[in-house]
Amino acid sequence: MERKLASIQKVQSIEPITNADAIELARINGWQCVVKKGEFEVGDLGVFLEIDSVPPDDDKFRFLWQRRPKEGEPAPEVVERPGNFRLRTIKLRGTLSQGLLLPLGYFDLGEVSEGEDVTEKLGVIKYEPPVNAMLNNSEFRAPFPPLVPKTDEMRVQSIPEVLDEIRGLPYVATLKYDGSSSTYVLDPFTGDFHACSRNQSVLEGNSVYWRIARQYGLEAILRSNPDYAIQGEICGPGIQKNHLGLKDLELFVFNIYDFKVRRYLTHDEVQAWTGAHGLKAVAEIERGDSFEHSQESLLALAEGKYAGTSNEREGIVIRPLAETSSVALAGRLSFKAISNRFLLKESD
Repeated sequence: MERKLASIQKVQSIEPITNADAIELARINGWQCVVKKGEFEVGDLGVFLEIDSVPPDDDKFRFLWQRRPKEGEPAPEVVERPGNFRLRTIKLRGTLSQGLLLPLGYFDLGEVSEGEDVTEKLGVIKYEPPVNAMLNNSEFRAPFPPLVPKTDEMRVQSIPEVLDEIRGLPYVATLKYDGSSSTYVLDPFTGDFHACSRNQSVLEGNSVYWRIARQYGLEAILRSNPDYAIQGEICGPGIQKNHLGLKDLELFVFNIYDFKVRRYLTHDEVQAWTGAHGLKAVAEIERGDSFEHSQESLLALAEGKYAGTSNEREGIVIRPLAETSSVALAGRLSFKAISNRFLLKESD
C-alpha cells in the first residue's frame, strides 16, 4: 500500500496546550499535530502532511522555512526551500507535534473527501536522505525484481485500522533496525543472482549489498533454495549512524519470500530457516497469544535503546504469528511503530 504523504483528514479532537495562547493540539486519524488556535473545529476537514513529507517550494508553505517579518520590518527576500527540508517530529511547548495540518481554504482542491490522497495534486514528495559513501557505489543493474514485493511497512498512525485487524491474534513484535534495506534473489528465468537495494538491483562490486552477499554466501544459499528471496537490513559502520554500534557489517533478516507460491514464511519459519543457514533473524521484542495493544501502548513499546548502546532504537514491526491478509493494507498484515524518542533525537 502506498503511503499518503498528503491527504484529507477530519479533525477528531482539539485539546488545549498548557501555557499556550496561540496554539492548540489537533488529533487526526492516528496522528497529532499543533495548529493555530481557532483555526479548526472538531469535524472540520483539513490537508494533512505526514512527517518526512517535502512540500513544494511555494508561498503556501514558505512560512515553514522563512521567518516572518515583525511589525514594521520590510518584507524579506524570498528564501528558497532548503535542500534538506522535510516535516519532522518536534515538540512545541512540551507537546509532541507530527506533521502539518492546514485548512482546506488554503488550497484550490475542489470537491474532496476524507482520506483522499492529494500528494500528487499538491506536489508533495517523500524526503530521501543523502546517499552516504558506503552506499554511493551501488550502480544500477536492473529494476527491482517484479516477483518480490518491496519492503516498506506502513506506520500504525497512518492506518490505525490495522489494530482492529490484528486484535486477538497471536503476534510478534520485532526490532526495527536503522540500516539499509536489501533483497537477494535468483532470477527464475536466467538463473542470475541479484543483490538489491530498496528500489533496484545493483551491479556486482564493492557496495555493501554485494559485500554482505559474499560475507554470508547468499548466492550459494539461494542456489539450494531457488524459489526464495531473502530480505534484511544491513547495519554497521558507515550506514546511517550505526546506531547498533557494530564493528563490522551485519545482515538481519526480516523476510523470506517464496515467490513461486507467493507466500511469506511465518516469523517462526524465518527464525528456523535463518538459523539453519547461518543467518541472523531480527530480534524479538515481544510475543503474545492475543494482541491487545492500543496505539499508545505500541508506541511506548517501540521506545528503548539498542542493546549495548545509549542510542534510541528506531522502533518495532508488528505481525501476526500466522500470515494474515489485511483489508486495510490491501496485502500482508504487517506494520511498524516508530519510537517518538528516536524521531525527536533525529530532529535535533
